[in-house]
Amino acid sequence: MPPDSDAASAWAASGAVLLSGRPDGPPLLPPGRAAAMARDLAERFAGSTGAPRLDGARLLSERAAFTGHRQRGRVSPGGACRLLPTADGWAAVSCARPDDPALLGALACADVGGDPWPAVASWLRGHTGAELAERAALLGVAAAPVRVPADGSRVPVPASPRPVKGALVVDFSALWAGPLCAHLLGLAGARVVKVETPARPDGARRGDPGFYRLLHAGHRSVVLDPAVPAGRRAMAALVEAADIVIEASRPRALARFGLDAGAAVAAGTTWVSITADGRASDRVGFGDDVAAGAGLVCRDADLSPLFCGDAIADPLTGLTAAVLAATAPPGRGVLWEVPMSGVVAATLDTGPPSPSLPAIPRGDGWAVDTGSCVVPVAVPRRREPDGDAPAMGADTEDVLRELGIPLP
Repeated sequence: MPPDSDAASAWAASGAVLLSGRPDGPPLLPPGRAAAMARDLAERFAGSTGAPRLDGARLLSERAAFTGHRQRGRVSPGGACRLLPTADGWAAVSCARPDDPALLGALACADVGGDPWPAVASWLRGHTGAELAERAALLGVAAAPVRVPADGSRVPVPASPRPVKGALVVDFSALWAGPLCAHLLGLAGARVVKVETPARPDGARRGDPGFYRLLHAGHRSVVLDPAVPAGRRAMAALVEAADIVIEASRPRALARFGLDAGAAVAAGTTWVSITADGRASDRVGFGDDVAAGAGLVCRDADLSPLFCGDAIADPLTGLTAAVLAATAPPGRGVLWEVPMSGVVAATLDTGPPSPSLPAIPRGDGWAVDTGSCVVPVAVPRRREPDGDAPAMGADTEDVLRELGIPLP
């Protein structure tokens, strides 16, 4: 069956095709409508907020434009996630954080040293995807079985547009999805304050510096220590002052900081909660393993999975979260629950998988035959950062003083 022409054209224009498939083979066309949905979300956000119009499909490959990553088959373009066979299928397992090798060793019940992959691969071959999911949630490992796409979308429907220009956004999130949401709100004129703790700075600070600057230029950086009462009080006061709160933590983690989403919403705040699989789930997930777990994978001729794109669940969720954050019921607060797995699932057709359509050579590059036309495959393209990102904690005193919050 030929691909949907609009979906295929959006994928070709996104830059993500060059991040999909085997390193020694042609790029592959990803399944579903994620690129077309990203394009439409960006248009909707710009139309409702007056923000500059961005090419939403291009945002899916933007990080790779900074890092230079390309397709690597069953290793994600960034190298932190792998597709491995289980006793009953395949799984996506991430090793992205400094403590992940030890956690993966606990998963595999083995002493892994600095390389957990041989032990993890051996353990997975003797266990099912369901067993992996249960054990990964218990240990806080970012891993999931690769499932056939099902009708499991749980993405909220936006409400009425709300004013964004001048709104105070307090961003507790990290990495890509939440910061992209904050970045887009900042482009629409919101005042963005990024909050980190001394013990857990944003892991993206260890990534590409240009990409980090792109997402955080023009924001202000606050560091507060929730381990001390004064730090918790300052955090609570920031939330009380915020028009929009963005976070990407499991609810119990925020509860330890003394932050209550329900109370904030009751007071009129728009609260954006980004999770791997919903606020009721203990699952931990990053963009690559969440996307693959939801079924967003390319397929070899034998239907075995290959990575498509670079952590696509992250930018797709960031766009979705920004659209939701720019809306609210009139005169009320709202909790927008944005599960990354549900966002991805909403882009995929149900039913059995089929082999992915390979790109065809065209001049010095590649093209996709959509059935109605041949569309050139774009390379990932970067936007230049508009200024620098603040040093960690550089604005703590100024922000708290301006908002009348006692310094901890």
